[in-house]
Amino acid sequence: MKTLRMTIMMTLWVVSAAVAGEATIYYGGDIITMEGASPQYAEAVVQRDGRIAFVGSRVEALKKFGKQAKQVDLKGKTLLPAFLDGHGHMYNVGFAALCANLLPPPDGPGQNFDSIVDTMNTYKASKEGKYMLNKLGWIIGNGYDDSQLAEKDHPTAETLDRVSKDVPVIIIHQSGHLGVVNSKAMELLKIGANSKDPKGGAYRRDAKGVPTGVLEEGALFGALFPIIGKSDAEFALKCIEKGQEEYAKNGYLTAQDGRTTKEQVEALVFAAKAGKFYIDVVAYPDITLGTEYLIGQEYSPSHDYKKRFRIGGVKLTLDGSPQGKTAWLSEPYLVPPTGQKKGYRGYPVMSDEKAVGYVKTAFRNKWQILCHTNGDAAIDQYVKAVDAAEKAYGYPDHRTVLVHGQTLRKDQIPVLVRLKIYPSLFPMHTFYWGDWHESSVLGEPRASYISPTRDVVDAGLTITSHHDAPVTFPNSMRVLDATVNRVTRSEKILGPDQRLTPYEGMKTLTDWAAFQYFEEDTKGTLTQGKLADFVILDKNPLKIDSMKIHDIKIIEAIKEGRTVYSKE
Repeated sequence: MKTLRMTIMMTLWVVSAAVAGEATIYYGGDIITMEGASPQYAEAVVQRDGRIAFVGSRVEALKKFGKQAKQVDLKGKTLLPAFLDGHGHMYNVGFAALCANLLPPPDGPGQNFDSIVDTMNTYKASKEGKYMLNKLGWIIGNGYDDSQLAEKDHPTAETLDRVSKDVPVIIIHQSGHLGVVNSKAMELLKIGANSKDPKGGAYRRDAKGVPTGVLEEGALFGALFPIIGKSDAEFALKCIEKGQEEYAKNGYLTAQDGRTTKEQVEALVFAAKAGKFYIDVVAYPDITLGTEYLIGQEYSPSHDYKKRFRIGGVKLTLDGSPQGKTAWLSEPYLVPPTGQKKGYRGYPVMSDEKAVGYVKTAFRNKWQILCHTNGDAAIDQYVKAVDAAEKAYGYPDHRTVLVHGQTLRKDQIPVLVRLKIYPSLFPMHTFYWGDWHESSVLGEPRASYISPTRDVVDAGLTITSHHDAPVTFPNSMRVLDATVNRVTRSEKILGPDQRLTPYEGMKTLTDWAAFQYFEEDTKGTLTQGKLADFVILDKNPLKIDSMKIHDIKIIEAIKEGRTVYSKE
């Protein structure tokens, strides 16, 4: 019933536009400034012309602005700075919204192979399914997870042949690093018994060495990127519209598009020039696909937006997914995936030499670089590359981001501190895959140390906590809940000593996140002069049972004084 309860469209942006010079006073609830190391509250905050004009007592606010100001009574709700996306893929969130939802409960119906087939068959006859088939020529599903399926395995081409034998079918793993295609797709992709594994990927095979239809890493991307490349301007704008909608309704008013392809960069630039953005979007193109957009006028070294869009730097990917067992580890997986022997540790995407080369390119040009490193072996490779690049080019305020860091080791943390590498960790794994990490992926004690937020913060690093959407929904309260509680699906607390306080968890979404983006002067706290980017919650995360944080609702999101999402 989302269309009945909320509006997130440009029409609302226009209707709610504040009159130039008109002030709005917010009062009557918990207003958390997010300034400082401990919670600070204000009685009132005032926005005028899209900026925060005042933070302090309501009496003083009325004295300064009362005669001409609009007054908004929060009625006990909580207002704080809007959230900034620690790491995600905004464009792909919109793309995933157009695909069949195969996520496991509680986010979708994907419980077993039959439910996947049933969902795909229903989807292909739906409006969205027909639209996608017409535009891209494929039946596409997103979000299946072998760790949560009753079979505890991936579907195969034979499974997906029950959806269609005449039209190519592809389903994407929840990690975004694996997928499965049907027999027709294997025929089109020329995947057979004699096919060699592509660089940085693999075709999973049966006991006879015949590909099963399961694609890992480079094999998946080699199939998926050409499909996405077929999209036209209409399709791209639809993805961008739906992506913004999902972010705004979760209180994220600064969204990231990490590992952006050339086609997606072109779509985002087109959308910006057409005035389609109502939240801020920062793209990090995949450095391995070319750097022309970093050299061109779309990149701003001063981190300024053009019509709410900017290119923030580049993205590098050095390994895969721990839950999909393609992340590159220094010690073996507890249970190797199908087709692999005991002692299997995953694999790198590229050589050390190439990794160093890409990082040096970023440092030489003073581009911020974000790097996907889930496995500790990949982290070792990355820190060596950053060390070499820093010594070669001396880029003191690079704010390099280590994305995910699922298996970050304790001995690696001092190296991050020395090199000023800021982690964007993924504690949502504790809920979605914590039990799987413990029983199959890592075992103990490694499972309890995934995303070691406490140790990293105590070491003095500024961190963010993210959702990696569309791997999960961009659910800010689920992100906060996992960062604070680390509760698994089976309700076990995984790594209790790595939990952050609710206030620290909120910092990872606001103040600390603004620092990651080089935007600490304009976002992240309720400070006079900063942008009036607000989120209003129905409850205060600091005043309720922390185990109930995931139940908090986003009531309203306000971008520079204008409502871009309203639940009421």
